[in-house]
Amino acid sequence: MNAKIECIALNKLLPHPDNPNRMSRGNLAKLMRNIERTGRYEPLVVRPHPSKAGLFQIINGHHRREALEKLGHRTADVVVWPVSDEETVVLLGTLNRLNGRDSLEKKLTLLRKLRAHMPVHDMSRLLPQTHGQLVRLLARKPLVQQRPQTADAVAIPLVFFVDEMQRSAIESALSRAVDSASAKGRARKRAGALMRIAECFLTGAQCRQDGASHERAAEPQKVEHRAKMRQMSQRPV
Repeated sequence: MNAKIECIALNKLLPHPDNPNRMSRGNLAKLMRNIERTGRYEPLVVRPHPSKAGLFQIINGHHRREALEKLGHRTADVVVWPVSDEETVVLLGTLNRLNGRDSLEKKLTLLRKLRAHMPVHDMSRLLPQTHGQLVRLLARKPLVQQRPQTADAVAIPLVFFVDEMQRSAIESALSRAVDSASAKGRARKRAGALMRIAECFLTGAQCRQDGASHERAAEPQKVEHRAKMRQMSQRPV
């Protein structure tokens, strides 16, 4: 593809009707401040318009075009890619979406370096974070080197949608499978119980043996509970 940067009039750069990306007014204002402050921005990606000769259709950079127009610019730096309709649709869905994730430690380092040159108020006018978010981030202590987490140390949420009868059966199974002497905390105990239920299902016959053993172990507590309930029901009102 052509990587040459060209300067094209803004009135020749038309938005793509299927562009899914949206930007808040606040972030658009920050984008404008950055362009106004530095005079630099990432070139827009466009293609020759498929139906209007002499014009171009924006693939990536709709908000940069809007920011430039609001700042009074008449032209924009662009890269022209001669791509098909199908390729354009793929690019619309990927160029604004395939992003990495910030490393918190490196982000804090960058913010502290920037803080040495400007107040937090000015930073909040240029960066995606709000003033309050920047204050909280800058107040964090330097991260200590942590040991790599083991597989069982990572909590992964599981979400199920069940009806009332299914919920009741699941809760009953979890309560029977909970090991009170295992991990601390209700969530960890229930996770362990769910794991035991899964292992029972996978091991077949062993499940029935373990279930019977658990029932026998729990029977004294059940007997005691039923006795207490009978005593309470026999008390005079």
